[in-house]
Amino acid sequence: MSVTNRWLAGAYGGSRWLWPLRPLGWLYEWFMQRRSTQFQTGKRRAWRAPVPVIVVGNITLGGTGKSPLVAWLGHWLAAQGWSPGIVTRGYGGHAAGYPLPVTNTTTVAESGDEPLMLAQQTGLPVMVDPQRARGARALVEAGCDIIISDDGLQHLALARDIELVVIDGARGLGNGRCLPAGPLREPPSRLRHVDAVIVNGEQAQTLSVDTVAMRLVPQQWRRLRDGKRFPLAPLPFSGPVNGLAAIGNPQRFFATLASLGVEGQWHPLADHQPLTESLLAPWRGRPLVMTAKDAVKCQAFAPPDSWALDVEASLPPDFEHWLAGKLSALT
Repeated sequence: MSVTNRWLAGAYGGSRWLWPLRPLGWLYEWFMQRRSTQFQTGKRRAWRAPVPVIVVGNITLGGTGKSPLVAWLGHWLAAQGWSPGIVTRGYGGHAAGYPLPVTNTTTVAESGDEPLMLAQQTGLPVMVDPQRARGARALVEAGCDIIISDDGLQHLALARDIELVVIDGARGLGNGRCLPAGPLREPPSRLRHVDAVIVNGEQAQTLSVDTVAMRLVPQQWRRLRDGKRFPLAPLPFSGPVNGLAAIGNPQRFFATLASLGVEGQWHPLADHQPLTESLLAPWRGRPLVMTAKDAVKCQAFAPPDSWALDVEASLPPDFEHWLAGKLSALT
């Protein structure tokens, strides 16, 4: 197990070896609260877009299901008549200049894996920029009338109208402590000040706020070599597989594979880890099954028998009604 994965396991499992880091966690929490106060009091200024801004984020490290919610929001907003755009930092990507619009010719090395995946899944304008306010301004200039800020909760330089926080139902808030003593980017009290807390999957930890239930629903198998889609059953491949996941919570993906009747050997990797032909070479000989986020990183060189499992977020109608009311009040 890597050092990162061991730390994540300790932070979510309450391991005692993290206790000596508590003073650093308190210092980090103080810094985050001080930074928030500076924006609230005007000592630091946030840019306010002339269109509504919806932030999708979390207060924990590790995968929670933000990207599927961003894709769901993009589709839902477009269906309501909006012209949404997505702004994201582009973690893992390095472009020659910013803001970077994600197009058909953009490489994952430039944009990072999640922006390219979101552009392919939604067909919406996606803008990569470490300075989100600058990226959001570029989307407005391109004609977008509403902005979705992916993983933007802590990026306070972009003012927002609606904040949505996603929490992994199985892992919750872990030991409830801030970095590096725990998995929290902000203290649990932050949840009382957002517009909605969305729990992905069955909720195992009680929270002090009302929550919205979200599920990730498998949709189809996609063969990487030609993009052809197949139904979930019967399985379009045979025998045991090699399952690959370079996401924040690989075990959630592997549990989904098992629930679909897939058997084999699981290979968890670090979140956003680059994929290379040499890395995949030892897993030839069996079907290779991966997430959509991983598929964009190896489309060109994956073994012929490689497959992605496409999933979509599912949210209750009450949430849609609530969101429609919030947006109506804004406009």
